[in-house]
Amino acid sequence: MNLSDLAIHAQAGRIDELNLISLEGGIYLLEARMDGRAYPLHDEHGVTLNLRSVEHARDALQEMPTLPFFLVHSSVHDEMCGMPTADNSLRVPIALRSGW
Repeated sequence: MNLSDLAIHAQAGRIDELNLISLEGGIYLLEARMDGRAYPLHDEHGVTLNLRSVEHARDALQEMPTLPFFLVHSSVHDEMCGMPTADNSLRVPIALRSGW
């Protein structure tokens, strides 16, 4: 899914939530959840959309209607040990629009 597809689905009310996934190294990936499935966002060339910060994500999403938006951090234990466990991700609701 790219940003244009996301906008169409969001306007139609089909997007359940957006997750901004924080990865090691200051990389953020954006996924849209729709009908119980995750759809990673891609750029216009089909490459996974890499964002630099929460503000960068907000800039990319400025034309979207207000949606539930979460910052997601994976469990440190999952990243370090690779042990299959229950989902221990930290999900923090954040505002889609900047408070600045």
